[in-house]
Amino acid sequence: MTDRLTARLLCLFVASLVLLAPARLCSQGLNPATIAQPPADSWPSYHGDYSGRRHSRLTQITPQNVGSLTLAWAFQTRQSAELKSSPLLVNGILYFTVPDHVWAVDARSGAQIWHYTYPPNKGLHIGHRGVAMYKEWLYFLSPDGHLVSLDAKDGSVRWDVVVADVNQGYWTTMSPLVVRDHVIIGVSGDFDNLVGYLRSLDPVTGKTQWQWNATPPLGTPNSTTGGMTWMTGTYDPDLKLLYWGTGNPTPVLNGKTRPGDNPYTCSIVALNPDTGKLAWGFSASPHDTHDWDAVETPVLVDADFHGEPRKMLMQASRNGYFFVLDRTNGKSLLTVPYGPVNWSLGIDKDGRPIPNPDKEPAPDGRLIAPDEAGLTNYRAPSFDPRTGLFIVSAHPSWSIYFAKPADGAYGWAGADYDVWGKGVIEAIDYQTGKIRWTHEIGDDAQGGVLTTDSGLVFTGDEPGNILALDTNNGKTLWHAGSGATMKSSPITYELDGRQYVVTGSGGVLFAWRLPE
Repeated sequence: MTDRLTARLLCLFVASLVLLAPARLCSQGLNPATIAQPPADSWPSYHGDYSGRRHSRLTQITPQNVGSLTLAWAFQTRQSAELKSSPLLVNGILYFTVPDHVWAVDARSGAQIWHYTYPPNKGLHIGHRGVAMYKEWLYFLSPDGHLVSLDAKDGSVRWDVVVADVNQGYWTTMSPLVVRDHVIIGVSGDFDNLVGYLRSLDPVTGKTQWQWNATPPLGTPNSTTGGMTWMTGTYDPDLKLLYWGTGNPTPVLNGKTRPGDNPYTCSIVALNPDTGKLAWGFSASPHDTHDWDAVETPVLVDADFHGEPRKMLMQASRNGYFFVLDRTNGKSLLTVPYGPVNWSLGIDKDGRPIPNPDKEPAPDGRLIAPDEAGLTNYRAPSFDPRTGLFIVSAHPSWSIYFAKPADGAYGWAGADYDVWGKGVIEAIDYQTGKIRWTHEIGDDAQGGVLTTDSGLVFTGDEPGNILALDTNNGKTLWHAGSGATMKSSPITYELDGRQYVVTGSGGVLFAWRLPE
């Protein structure tokens, strides 16, 4: 019996077990238009929708009853790699990943429908953030820079195309973003002479539609390389603009070989998704010398700002600054630190931090806040429109940065050593940048954040607890031990009138719901 037939038969069998019409469970088609405003029974993209807000309208689980939350099911990946992916949910099926692996699991029972394994490869297996979906097809970026299209019904391979050269030092970890008939992918890599880029591919054929490069061509005098695009961006269907964050320039800690602001590294950029043409760019860390990628989620919010309706983009950036931009043109509305920051001389007229040359790495060391991992990192934030709070897993921290001339002028060109840090969940008032509340979660917590209309924040702490906090004040309302630190971002959905919250810790995916 072929693997394809086995998967289809198993799908029908699982459907019968959960007393569903088989066609309902096994038809995995997705209309890309629904990603903009997904129904309650789906989570069809990495962020849930195009906005990156990771906020759910569901209200069945409330501050009053969340204390009764119980485990619905748990799925063991049986892999040593930790879960960093956000599952997709389409038509009752969850799809999620670790490096080299993709699963399809019944969202009601946790029963496996199929499991795809990518061949052994020499890519960097640092983590994986998930798949994207277009109609009945999934898109998986392998650690060695391939985009693989799978049939969502059984996990069989439709096609496999190379999108980054692992032999040059690229790797890929991100969940692609589907915008209409474009599959948008980004790349990773911290070696010199690698250009970061975004590429759009045809979802049917895998052919490249366009590529946007973050930095000038190799060999351009007095320029940089870098600007990797390793986290999933967001999209505004009305403005028809794609928003993405880019990574650090290279050499990483030595800025002498690359004078100037080094656009478009450590930047937020807006692109036309049909052509890849740059609409605008905003430099979050001009001339970065501390490895502070600005790839953190560009969250899209439509609301009043100081009494005026605005289409905004918000980012809590790795460099310690919280940015609010007008996303129609990239102009700054607000730039404020959201934790200890000592590396800048202030803010320029365009809302960009001004690097202090005395805070660049030096042979005798420089005490810098935040540390190299940043005031936040890949973990997803959330925006709650009811309270106007931007909620982020932050890491107030200090580090000593060194330049090491013996290491040469290229490559990492130095080192940093952590001095102190702690993990907190912070609620930032987007109108002012003031922190309304904080909740400590351990020294090295790395879980993302989910909020709901009922007034709940779901996240995790370093000891391995899944947490439900009160959105208004950050107080703990419920917790459950998972056995490992959460390094993924929670999702929520409703099936058969019951709300589920799904979290991943270690190699286990957990689904939580209220008792019947």
